[in-house]
Amino acid sequence: MKYISTRGSAPALGFEDVLLTGLAPDGGLYVPETLPRFTQEEIASWAGLPYTILAFNVMYPFVEGSIPENDFRLMIDETYAVFDHTAVAPLVQLDQNEWVLELFRGPTLAFKDFALQLLGRLLDHVLKKRNERVVILGATSGDTGSAAIEGCKHCDNVDIFILHPHNRVSDVQRKQMTTVLGDNVFNIAIEGNFDDCQQMVKDSFNDQSFLSGTRLVAVNSINWARIMAQIVYYFSASLSLGGPSRSVSFSVPTGNFGDIFAGYLARNMGLPINQLVVATNKNDILHRFISQNDYKLEGLHHTLSPSMDIMVSSNFERLMFDLYGRDGLALAGQMEAWKKQSGAIEEYRWLAARKLFDSCSVNDDRTCEVIKEVFDQTEYLIDPHTAIGVEAARICRRDGSIPMVTLATAHPVKFPEAVEKSGVGITPELPHHLADLYERKESYEVLPNNLSEVHAYVVKHRRS
Repeated sequence: MKYISTRGSAPALGFEDVLLTGLAPDGGLYVPETLPRFTQEEIASWAGLPYTILAFNVMYPFVEGSIPENDFRLMIDETYAVFDHTAVAPLVQLDQNEWVLELFRGPTLAFKDFALQLLGRLLDHVLKKRNERVVILGATSGDTGSAAIEGCKHCDNVDIFILHPHNRVSDVQRKQMTTVLGDNVFNIAIEGNFDDCQQMVKDSFNDQSFLSGTRLVAVNSINWARIMAQIVYYFSASLSLGGPSRSVSFSVPTGNFGDIFAGYLARNMGLPINQLVVATNKNDILHRFISQNDYKLEGLHHTLSPSMDIMVSSNFERLMFDLYGRDGLALAGQMEAWKKQSGAIEEYRWLAARKLFDSCSVNDDRTCEVIKEVFDQTEYLIDPHTAIGVEAARICRRDGSIPMVTLATAHPVKFPEAVEKSGVGITPELPHHLADLYERKESYEVLPNNLSEVHAYVVKHRRS
């Protein structure tokens, strides 16, 4: 399979090169030249399969020709062996035809584990094969960093540097990153917000000369391998609820658009999906686009759902590529125009998105109310991001006869402030493998919002 840039000017690449490249040279994101398409009979034959076998069936077409079949099966088996539930992504019922898909059963208690535990193994395989060393530079709004560190801390040929916004992630999120002490692990707290961190990463990929020949690798959701792994749990949930003979809808708490884009791809690969709901907090640029065709950048707000405190949604460009008829040059023009003046796209393109997507923005007060309402009704505790997804699902649902699944993206223990403010009267406990997290020694550097200082830090600390 070949991968092409959303901006149309970069050469097509194979999977190995896409894994290691991140942003395309023309500034675009890589997407498959053609998607694999499964028949309804083929999908139906996967009902009841273990998650690992389903994951192989869904993902192997994306790596075929680059990763040997047996090697890829082993990577998948090792990836999901560290999850604490045999179903890997279990479903919990909240109400009639209303479900939560638990995506926090991995080692860092967030959905990012599904992709980043696999990404580390893919990198190890490819870098050993090429006898190459790389530097990972990533930005996190809370969960990506810990999952990336957990997935890559044992990679011999990788040094990993993760930027997070100083004092803008929860204590649990920070400690899950900064208490991993290794020769190849470096945490940097930036005196700014997540968009500042993300822009630094993008600028670094656009000009890697500061590394003097060493390659940068992306672990943020711009990396295609992240999206690829997230497609699988849409198939898993659908099959558990009677798919593909019946359609299923999904509500997805999202800031960077990667998780919900995976659902969009699952649908385009043959999975019957009736509706995808974009669930956002006060940082509502995705909601404003989906509901009003308004893509205007505004100031970033600090909320109780910090993993969605994002205004520049990187993966949104991948959807735009399809809305622009996969015309990369036309999209490149639009992306450049948006740098100067945010706004709308042509109505017919926007209406094409509206056929599948709905959206909702939920503020902090309502988020806390939903946490309490769900707990009072079911004694099931959800985190603030999942609460936003549940509220969006209930507001935007088009057809009550179709199962609605909200993606539970994180464990509530990661966000104690929101749980406390909800008034449920309980404090979520860390699982046993993290029980001593608050006592563990931390190591991180606070740096100003200055790209040159970040580059100097990376150059000083990377291993040659």
